[in-house]
Amino acid sequence: MAFLKPALGLALAAMTAASAVAAEKGAYYFYVGTYTGKSSKGIYQYKFDPATAKVESLGLVAETPNPTFLVVHPSHKYLYAANEVGRFNGQRTGSVTAFRMELGGKLTALNTVSSHGDGPCHVSIDRTGKFVLVANYGGGSIAVLPIRADGSLGEATAAIQHAGSSVNKGRQREPHGHSIYASADNKFVIAADLGIDKLMVYKFDAQKGTLTPNDPPAASLKPGSGPRHFAFHPKGKFAYSANELFSNVTAFDWDAAKGTLTEKQTISTLPEGFTGNNSDAEIEVHPNGKFLYASNRGHDSVAVFSIASDGTLKMVEAAPLGVKTPRHFAIAPGGTYLFAEGQDSNNFTLLKLDPKTGKLTGTGQKFELGSPVCIVFAPVL
Repeated sequence: MAFLKPALGLALAAMTAASAVAAEKGAYYFYVGTYTGKSSKGIYQYKFDPATAKVESLGLVAETPNPTFLVVHPSHKYLYAANEVGRFNGQRTGSVTAFRMELGGKLTALNTVSSHGDGPCHVSIDRTGKFVLVANYGGGSIAVLPIRADGSLGEATAAIQHAGSSVNKGRQREPHGHSIYASADNKFVIAADLGIDKLMVYKFDAQKGTLTPNDPPAASLKPGSGPRHFAFHPKGKFAYSANELFSNVTAFDWDAAKGTLTEKQTISTLPEGFTGNNSDAEIEVHPNGKFLYASNRGHDSVAVFSIASDGTLKMVEAAPLGVKTPRHFAIAPGGTYLFAEGQDSNNFTLLKLDPKTGKLTGTGQKFELGSPVCIVFAPVL
């Protein structure tokens, strides 16, 4: 056996340690929210190394009912989960749970508060990191929840009940809040309501956490569209709505000064010739601003669009995922991988993403988990 000189041994040890640190910095955690039941109990943690495409399961990190949408605080100290339930504390409402992110990415529950409407299905955080925004599908409402200094949630500073209906009597007899987002400048909040075919626009007071209707108060979509999720373009001039019931995406011009959305294009997320049942779900713009992605549930694919300089879209492909009912997907940090969850196949998959072409290629990796429906990322700290 050969022995190293002390100085050389120390140098190699230092290099090995530095390499380990570098590898650790390249890796990150991701958390998967689920519909809970026999095969899942809450939020699950994984670790991903993009250098090797290795996914490591770290197990159940929070037992909580139906955490169907998650958001990580910009500080990476806290995580918030929409608990998609119909009753909380004896009232007809859902809830939102706050978690502190511990060393190693483990989660410690801080508190749970009312979402001010049953069936909360989407949460996001305003640009100051001071408020959680929540949309309630069953309740047809939205709310603003203040984030306290310790990361826990206070009682709502705003709660707004939507009203109305639309033409699809099976899905649009009443309002159904499906998502909610703050604009880049934090002056406006946009709430997509599937039940009334509107993208509601509110002026947002980031000091008080209050909402007031903009003028005009909404952008209306074609009756029966069912707007579900929404995405701003990183340049701030365009925005996009995934319309669940018509399986298409509508592109808008966004006037950041006035808070107005002007429709400019609507395009199908399905390939020509597809005649089966389908509904759209998630939508996301690539960080480079060149491509838009939208998931098809039924065709079980992610539609990929190129984005022109004027914000309009052109279909690149409808990439098959190999999972069933992709309620959600997420572009991983760095923009070269995409995770897609199969709610009805009880698994999620990893795809390679080409930032130059926008196209997706399967890696062959699938991971078993009961009813996965949301993925969010956090750095390894």
